[in-house]
Amino acid sequence: MNPLQKLQVFLNNPINKIGKVVDFEPSTATLLPFDFTANNSELTTEILANTNFFSLWVDEKLAKNNAKYGIGGYNEHRTIYSRSAHFDTVEEPRRLHLGIDIWGPAETPIYNFYDAKVHSFHFNNNFGDYGATVILQYQLDDLTLYALYGHLSLASLTGLQEGQFIPRGKHFASFGIAAENGYWPPHLHFQLMFDMEGKKGDYPGVCQFSNREVYLQNCPDPKLILQHTFTSALP
Repeated sequence: MNPLQKLQVFLNNPINKIGKVVDFEPSTATLLPFDFTANNSELTTEILANTNFFSLWVDEKLAKNNAKYGIGGYNEHRTIYSRSAHFDTVEEPRRLHLGIDIWGPAETPIYNFYDAKVHSFHFNNNFGDYGATVILQYQLDDLTLYALYGHLSLASLTGLQEGQFIPRGKHFASFGIAAENGYWPPHLHFQLMFDMEGKKGDYPGVCQFSNREVYLQNCPDPKLILQHTFTSALP
């Protein structure tokens, strides 16, 4: 079996209890799908260039739709990355998103969905980058899986050590404010990887479209995990 098949087999076994990533009660709360492609004409250059304006846009969307979180982004070709030179390269800009974003208030608690150990962590402090970042390593039978949690609060990194055990269900991190999360509206970037490719504290969350197939093969859809948090509410 390839890594994706192994992951699916593990997750489909009811013995393996997958926990939540954020607090959510499907019977009372709503998720709002966000579209950050060129189809979203509301997000003007002026809004994207100013983190406060962008944050206000997110907050207003959530409030108008009575939504607890905004969500989306996996395999999405996003225009919003034009706001930061961090995603530009000489050959081809990086625009394809490899994780799922959960947009909500700063300090929103983040929980570990399964027993893991800390692989690495880092404060990626560039405009448009992850800001405070934690990568956890999971051993799922004979499959090693990594999960990147980006745009965290700086406090989320306090006291962490590589190799530290993080049990299932532990509140181990929180959404960061703009000054701590790479200057974005508060949200969690949640991404899965089969191979860290030797990287620590960081892994591309956005790739060039020409490299789409290579990266998607290594970065499966986080919905496989998040469906256990959001159940039928997940788009």
